[in-house]
Amino acid sequence: MIELGIKSDAIEYRFSYEWLFDLMADHNIKNLQMGSTFEMYSLEDGYFHKLKEKADQRGINIKSTFTAHRELGGFFIGDPYMEKVARKNFERFIQVSSILGADYCGSNPGAVLRDQFHLKESGIECYLSHMKELQQFAFESGLKGLNMEPMSCMAEPPTTPQEMNYMINTLNDYHKKNKTNTVPVFLCGDISHGLADETQQIIHSNTELFEHAIPMMAEFHFKNTDAIFSSTFGFSKEEQQKGIVDLEELKNCIEKNLQLFPVNDLVGYLEISGPKTGRDYSDILLRKNLSESLIAIKNVFEKS
Repeated sequence: MIELGIKSDAIEYRFSYEWLFDLMADHNIKNLQMGSTFEMYSLEDGYFHKLKEKADQRGINIKSTFTAHRELGGFFIGDPYMEKVARKNFERFIQVSSILGADYCGSNPGAVLRDQFHLKESGIECYLSHMKELQQFAFESGLKGLNMEPMSCMAEPPTTPQEMNYMINTLNDYHKKNKTNTVPVFLCGDISHGLADETQQIIHSNTELFEHAIPMMAEFHFKNTDAIFSSTFGFSKEEQQKGIVDLEELKNCIEKNLQLFPVNDLVGYLEISGPKTGRDYSDILLRKNLSESLIAIKNVFEKS
């Protein structure tokens, strides 16, 4: 039905990939979504060949890659220098994904600056224009698809159902006309993402947006959140008491709509940052933090 995985963001600058691979093995988690790092865009190919070897040796499948820092958002700034570097780095991210053997490479499209909101529509069109060319680049690199993440505010499209439909349909209409040399584009859903306005009124709930995205979704993020989607965290007993994401409800939603997913290899990745980075008293808690969430998810999604 659904495979489980973990995104690597939480270990950045505090634990090694080997540490994460061993943690995944302890919980029988095989799928990794590689989160981007600042160094990733400049590192030579050899680094990623070695990393893939280490993953293979431990039976870990680096199935997907995804940005961690909103760093490919230069398409929305209205500045040619920012646009150029976003395109250059996106191409490199696709190349890295190919070396790692990933099926998918993804990002959130970008954010329009709050004081320049008039650039939103042109930013969307700029992004879509580049994505059409990147669909071909990804095909040439051997990927199965590109993914984008629906977000939680009007400055970061797609967020609304209408924005999801427009952006995905535009790119996949292009793919349908060029099937021999492009890849499709999917959504990477996030069950913690909903839309609240300036007054904290809920416009779209997280469950509403997740369910709408299902026919366009190839993967998703497990993450907990509060009633206005302000903070995110995991699924320990204490976190589940304060969070709004119900794992049983999520499982039921997925099972109810299973035939609507456009892929047969759906993976849900735990995506949490863990305790505060760079403190001697908090970094040591990361194993416990990740383990508690993985156990909670497995208890729901792997029970018969």
